[in-house]
Amino acid sequence: MSSNNSTLDPASIVIAVDGTSGSGKSSTSRGVADRLGMRYLDTGAMYRAMSWWMLSNGVDVHDTDAVAAAAGKPVITSGTDPLGPTIALDGADVSVEIRSDKVNGAVSPVATVPEVRARLVSLQQEEIARALAAGTGIVVEGRDIGTAVWPQAAVKLYVTADPAARAARRAAEEGGTDADAVRVSLESRDKIDSTKGGAAVPEGATHLDTTPYTLEEVIAQVIEIVQTAAGATPDKAGE
Repeated sequence: MSSNNSTLDPASIVIAVDGTSGSGKSSTSRGVADRLGMRYLDTGAMYRAMSWWMLSNGVDVHDTDAVAAAAGKPVITSGTDPLGPTIALDGADVSVEIRSDKVNGAVSPVATVPEVRARLVSLQQEEIARALAAGTGIVVEGRDIGTAVWPQAAVKLYVTADPAARAARRAAEEGGTDADAVRVSLESRDKIDSTKGGAAVPEGATHLDTTPYTLEEVIAQVIEIVQTAAGATPDKAGE
């Protein structure tokens, strides 16, 4: 990771980044973690890995009981370097597979199964504890991070953007996918999360609407929030 020029000591800091899909959570979280010398955990990749395992092992992802019964079987390992995060399933790298259309369609029904959430929240909490024990601190991004995974986080953020901006960003990430189709998919995911409790705004979270800002501007805003929360003097990161 890059050197840390900030006045912030990240050793005991957890930054919980919740928000909507396509709002820039991942890019922002990786950038902040790199800039502050912290680890980075993509919890969404863990849910995608779980979904890929279900699909690969013939589990009907719409059969809640079947998914619940299998939730404890996959071995999911997250690499937490913000410059090169990895996700492994039963020892094999699945970074490409979990971004497939099949997984896109499976992750929402799998992620809403309570047994899946309980298993992955436990793994996420273990990863956070390891980062704190190692004295690195960690940026954790996904959904229900500041409510269920680590409600005691020193910094909680809720990141959003308007639907058109979210769809355009996600379409660009996916190599030019039709933005209208992506927007429909994102709105469907939002609806599922809102009815299943996966999109709650954590108590005390700072709301960031990234629509009018560049990635670097959002990263700078987050670093200022973190430094202020830690009692450091904001250094207007990047200036």
